[in-house]
Amino acid sequence: MSVATKFSLSGKSVLITGGTGSFGKKCVEVLLAHHDVRRIAILSRDELKQYEMQQRFNSPKLRYFIGDVRDRDRLHRAFHGVDIVIHAAALKQVPACEYNPVEAIKTNVIGAENVINEALDQGVEKVIALSTDKAANPINLYGATKLCSDKLFIAGNNYVGNRRTRFSVVRYGNVVGSRGSVIPFFVAKKQSGVLPITDPRMTRFWITLEQGVEFVMGSLERMYGGELYVPKIPSMNIMDLAAAVAPECKTEIVGIRPGEKLHEVMITEDDARNTVELHDRFVMLPAFEVFATGHYAQSQRCADGFRYGSDTNKQWLTKHELQQMVASLHPEK
Repeated sequence: MSVATKFSLSGKSVLITGGTGSFGKKCVEVLLAHHDVRRIAILSRDELKQYEMQQRFNSPKLRYFIGDVRDRDRLHRAFHGVDIVIHAAALKQVPACEYNPVEAIKTNVIGAENVINEALDQGVEKVIALSTDKAANPINLYGATKLCSDKLFIAGNNYVGNRRTRFSVVRYGNVVGSRGSVIPFFVAKKQSGVLPITDPRMTRFWITLEQGVEFVMGSLERMYGGELYVPKIPSMNIMDLAAAVAPECKTEIVGIRPGEKLHEVMITEDDARNTVELHDRFVMLPAFEVFATGHYAQSQRCADGFRYGSDTNKQWLTKHELQQMVASLHPEK
């Protein structure tokens, strides 16, 4: 595979949409510690979370914008002078998206379109959007809106012309310890002595917040435009997860919730024909020619019928490994 032109974040102005979330806070921490960026702009709707971030990060490089990706006028102002956009803003809770479908579409789809158009108009250099395993063969509205968002960002490269802007996507699974994750839920339920289990056969992909941020940073550095990056990460069965988090607790089977899958897939059989495999990740390429296509011409293609699912994964988390991950989230305990 061709090696990407050496890319550095040094001296760059970076904007993170949805930057007050779990990913945004960890991303800011990594950028300040390991990358000599010129400026970090945070765009989010929640003034309280922005205030809390200001107390945590005492850096003159940080700028805060109250705003919403639905509001293109606000994006126009926030994107001025920005080199790199990391798009993390989204409505992510499956039940909330099912109950408020139009709101999910406004944020996850129309918001994506706004980010793409402003990035093009403002001459942003690179845009990388965060996706989810639920976007592959979606069965709920959240997954469907994120699949649409993924398609929009990849297709954004079609409209670049002679501009410098490039768009790519990263897709990964459940984040250990993130808000809404089952792990904090199980930790909170430990006192009751009973953990509710949707289905004992259920499996999920797992990645730590640090790994997720590093994967995004690495993808930013190597992207040409048009790639959808999927990391090679481990799976775990829900019963093993429960035993690792709270071995003293009993379990109660409550059934799969509406819009939930038994197993998650990050690369479907139909997507595999356009996917190449690298040592640490898969790279899904669009069916049409874009900037990235030729750079992966010599890379190993995935076999016909390949499927990257949490149930057929070759990598599995042990209970000890998960316990170490959970302990790192609460070092004082």
